[in-house]
Amino acid sequence: MHAQRTLRRPISCTGIGLHSGNKVTLSLKPAPANFGIRFRRTDLGGVEIPATVEHLAGMHYATGLARDTGTVDTVEHLLSALVSLGVDNVLIELNTPEVPIMDGSAAPFIYLIHEAGVKRLAAPKKYLKVLRPMTLVSGDKRIAVYPSDHFKVTYSIAFDHPMLRQQSRTIRITEESFVEEIAPARTFGFLKEVEMLRQRGLALGGSLENAIVIGDTGVLNNALRFDDEFVRHKILDVIGDLALTGYQIIGHVVAHRGGHALHTAFAAQILAEPDAWELVEPPIDAEAVDAPVVLPVKDSRPALA
Repeated sequence: MHAQRTLRRPISCTGIGLHSGNKVTLSLKPAPANFGIRFRRTDLGGVEIPATVEHLAGMHYATGLARDTGTVDTVEHLLSALVSLGVDNVLIELNTPEVPIMDGSAAPFIYLIHEAGVKRLAAPKKYLKVLRPMTLVSGDKRIAVYPSDHFKVTYSIAFDHPMLRQQSRTIRITEESFVEEIAPARTFGFLKEVEMLRQRGLALGGSLENAIVIGDTGVLNNALRFDDEFVRHKILDVIGDLALTGYQIIGHVVAHRGGHALHTAFAAQILAEPDAWELVEPPIDAEAVDAPVVLPVKDSRPALA
């Protein structure tokens, strides 16, 4: 029916910031049509930061936003969950500058959205439909988007490590495929980088409970959720980063060895090339707006903190 969506009721949780190490209270609240996705810093008197490329801040192993005196970091996993479940309008309240890392995946946020419920609004959704290819290259990193009839992602990674020298996956992103195949994939890092990150004031909240930690010979903590969990998490990241265009994309995204800096620069480039896309606004069935929205959910629900 292509109607805009928001949450049915507010919901909250607590967690730890991956890089700050601080305890965070996160609240998701319903918002009206055309409100978009906005973060509100309750500890700064209610400064609001829209989740758009215009408010991008420094990339420090995560995606950050800033506006006036307010900042918010590590937004990508939550944005990925929201946009993949079609939630267009939501107010996200935080009492610190970082979204909690939870278990390192988007699965806890999927659970929160499911528990809050989703409802349709009496306003049509706008999609960004790609009309011609766009490409961004930075050294050996590359990202592009091609015309398609739906949203699809192809991602490949390559590292100098025996566990993940190369992984690649292509997936059409639907609510069901995201919940089942992408949302549970956790962020990952190398043990040898941990000390370097902490010396820079990063990864202070990182632990074996919220990230896959890779040593010289293998994973140090729990078993992988997927054989190719690493590339699946990259797909999760790029979905969240491209959500900063402000629209759900109809196109085939193809990325190789990307990261947050490349993803978000590409989101800005997409908006800077308006001849390469069009906004489409399918009609909505006004009589069906009040019909219940049934969201997919995995049988095994992750702990929230």
